[in-house]
Amino acid sequence: MNFNPEDFLRLLVALVLGGIIGAERERLKKAVGLRTLILISVGSALFTIISSRMVGPDGENPGRIAANIVSGIGFLGAGVILEERGRVVGLTTAATIWVAAALGMAAGAGEYILASFTAALVMIVLLLFTRFEEYLEISSENRTYEITAKINWEKYKELKTLFKEHSLTINSYKQEKKGMYMVCTFEISGQTKKHDKVVQKLLSDKDIKEVWF
Repeated sequence: MNFNPEDFLRLLVALVLGGIIGAERERLKKAVGLRTLILISVGSALFTIISSRMVGPDGENPGRIAANIVSGIGFLGAGVILEERGRVVGLTTAATIWVAAALGMAAGAGEYILASFTAALVMIVLLLFTRFEEYLEISSENRTYEITAKINWEKYKELKTLFKEHSLTINSYKQEKKGMYMVCTFEISGQTKKHDKVVQKLLSDKDIKEVWF
């Protein structure tokens, strides 16, 4: 295999672009952070470089090695998608893994401008679109709340009213008695921003013993 000084540039570009995306994820304390996304990007770049030089028995370039990066990275992304109490989390992080691999492949192929432009678009989505969603209040999710409080029918009605006052939809609810306490379970859907406001009120309510969501 011939030595090509440009390979180092390709790997360096992959490192920088993966680091930029990873730094944003690290700042938000996500499951996949700086080092992981750098390794994904650099690894994808290396696979792309190697696959471009390997020639199969039939004399054709086995580009399937680079193509398999896409399917292989899917397994890694699936590992960060979790279900927490009725909510699916980690989808953005999984998509970021996928994009980091694509950036590495582009850098490995020598497409520096394309890779850099794509990285800039990704940063715009990660940094600015979150605020845009909050401004439009279009971010919505389903949550399951389990609220433990002293047995009090008025408190139970107060909880239902709290969700309705914040324009959240109560899909289902139930009440269980556990000793001196009642456990109220609510299946709620609505805008994330309104969910967060409700959580703040629940946590500051002295009559509530525990809140799970």
